[in-house]
Amino acid sequence: MAVSFSNVSASAAVYYTAAAFTSFLLVYVTYQVLLHPLSKYPGPFLAKLTDGYNGFYAFKSELHLRTWQNKLKYGSVIRQGPNKLVFSSIAALQDIYKNDRTTKPRAYVALGPNLSSPTTFSAIDRQVHRSRRQLVGQVVSERFMRMFEPTMIEQVDLFTRKIFISAQDATPVNVTKRARYLGIDLAGLLGFGYNLNLQTSDENKFILPMLDAGAYWSSIFLHWPNSRRFRIGLVALKIFRQVRPKYLSLMEKMITSRAKQDKNARNDLYAIVADSLESKSGGMRQSELWAEANMFLPAAGDTTKTALCAVFFYLSRNLSCYEKLAREIRSTFGAGNEIRGPALANCQYLRACIDEALRLSPPASGILWREPFPNDSDQAFVVDGHVIPKGTIIGVNVYSVHHNEEYFPDPFTFQPERWLSDTVTPEKKKAMRDAFMPFSLGPRGCAGKPMAYLEVSLVVAKTLWYFNFKPAPGSLGKVGSGASGMGRGRDLSGEYQLFDNFTASHDGPYLVFQCREGFCKELDS
Repeated sequence: MAVSFSNVSASAAVYYTAAAFTSFLLVYVTYQVLLHPLSKYPGPFLAKLTDGYNGFYAFKSELHLRTWQNKLKYGSVIRQGPNKLVFSSIAALQDIYKNDRTTKPRAYVALGPNLSSPTTFSAIDRQVHRSRRQLVGQVVSERFMRMFEPTMIEQVDLFTRKIFISAQDATPVNVTKRARYLGIDLAGLLGFGYNLNLQTSDENKFILPMLDAGAYWSSIFLHWPNSRRFRIGLVALKIFRQVRPKYLSLMEKMITSRAKQDKNARNDLYAIVADSLESKSGGMRQSELWAEANMFLPAAGDTTKTALCAVFFYLSRNLSCYEKLAREIRSTFGAGNEIRGPALANCQYLRACIDEALRLSPPASGILWREPFPNDSDQAFVVDGHVIPKGTIIGVNVYSVHHNEEYFPDPFTFQPERWLSDTVTPEKKKAMRDAFMPFSLGPRGCAGKPMAYLEVSLVVAKTLWYFNFKPAPGSLGKVGSGASGMGRGRDLSGEYQLFDNFTASHDGPYLVFQCREGFCKELDS
């Protein structure tokens, strides 16, 4: 029987293609494992071959935990990507983040809403970032926060009134939801004097699933840049198709309504950038203002919720800390409307509780990637004594550093006293402060640190003034806690569980609030 020539040719083509692919794969694996400039560094085998390793755990929202586990297994320097090194030391923090020779890698550019208009967050060019940071950073400075404090207090008082309503019939409160509504409302007011009214209305809550999807896929794209080519985010497109027109319309309404007012009508971002928009030379373009606005809501509003929820979680499960902080707040102030300003800033145990919650549950718990500026200098780039080959992306996993026993003994225990103890040597205190990076470090660190501390301090202090609280009864009270069976790194019932989605995602705690007798009358209006 005759054999078709075309069938033979097709079989040969398949054979040679398979052979070529196998040869390429063998050469690639050999090079990555044995010959690559980073081959001497330990790490997971798959991570040496593909950024898909990081992408997979970003997809599972647990890259921070996997990196912490790798640190325990492989040591303080891990090869976690074909061209990536992750460090876990104070020296590395200083060398990477407090260094003018590093910038964010190009993967950050794609995270902005407009590739042609880099934001303060995504700008790679040093001069662009510096000028934008100087401009936008003014709105979250400590000086500006003092001017914005009355507006913040109004929103925090609304938060406490919502708690008061739930306290009337002992309805459990999901602190994550309430904190998020507060944070984004404050971000809208701080950016453009626009109240989104998430605390009081459902009208604009359609933006929340879009912000969630954006953060989730941004995390995957950041850690696995090539995944953009595979369109793996198509499953999220339904949300974007449904919500994006309404979201952009809301952004336009926020900006245009503010532009119609006098630039000094409110203490907000627009008041600061208005002169720049009017400038003929070197000012911010309208498209750049749009880009900043799109990043402002999640950046300024969606990060403080983690600090706030973590404080409530750990206080509700550590009675001695709860009682000590309650005594400080209730002895410092004579009325709820006195909770503000310097007296609040002087509550040392409150600050220690916030710092300890931020240590255990950092708002950005994952790897903050950086890379040396290309062709920046002929001088070798060194991180913690390691000469970094060109083309290498470097970073520190915040969760790993914050749970490093060398810097924080008993690292999974909530101990606010560690920040105040007179028994700790100055050297150990300095090490703790140097290893503490909930808002990153250096010129690329989060500018919103003063806003976060003010918001969390006000909410916690006012809540403790008016209420007592405890975990909700039954299974609802366990939401947000770790448990056996949840996997390694999530098995501690006393640890607040974070999901690494660029910024941290979480649920709970569910708390039941009880009015302090005689103190809630002013809320009953």
